[in-house]
Amino acid sequence: MITAKLRHLRISPRKVRLATNLIKGLTVKEAEKQLKFLTKKSAQPILKLLNSAIANAENNAKLIKENLYISNITVDVGPSLKRWRPRAMGRAFQILKRTSHITITLDQKETLVSKKDKKEKTEPVIKKQEKDKNLVIKEQTIEKAKKEKTISKKRSIPPKKPYGTTTQSKKRFFSRQTLSNAKKLFRRKSI
Repeated sequence: MITAKLRHLRISPRKVRLATNLIKGLTVKEAEKQLKFLTKKSAQPILKLLNSAIANAENNAKLIKENLYISNITVDVGPSLKRWRPRAMGRAFQILKRTSHITITLDQKETLVSKKDKKEKTEPVIKKQEKDKNLVIKEQTIEKAKKEKTISKKRSIPPKKPYGTTTQSKKRFFSRQTLSNAKKLFRRKSI
């Protein structure tokens, strides 16, 4: 697990999280593509941080860039700069210029090829005649297993729908979904 930190970034954590939520769980290459074409101010520093984490992985842990993915990325609140805005009647209101701390952790993907190699190496050595008989038996059992799997897939019961069977209830369910998603995107005030 490789980590890299960016501290005191002069962008609000709430705005930085919009960019970091896009790349969480992606491979390093996909995350770079996402950040290069993202039009948010926070994308540039996050991309720099990602490149720093990749360099840490390659130089310190001797890992390959293609096998890395973003396992976790957190955005924490940093110290706020306090400023004043003049208001009517000689008053002044406080402004908080917020900062954020970003921590990114990379992990290495486990390749499927290595697992297959391990399975092949564990087979015991058998004489040729016995091996031929065993191969025929194994092939037959594999074919039976495949047939059973296809039959069980056909017989499996489809999952229950979260809405009723009528079109009215379906419309009601999906309309509720889209409204809640739209509201949660980014709102300044609570409703």
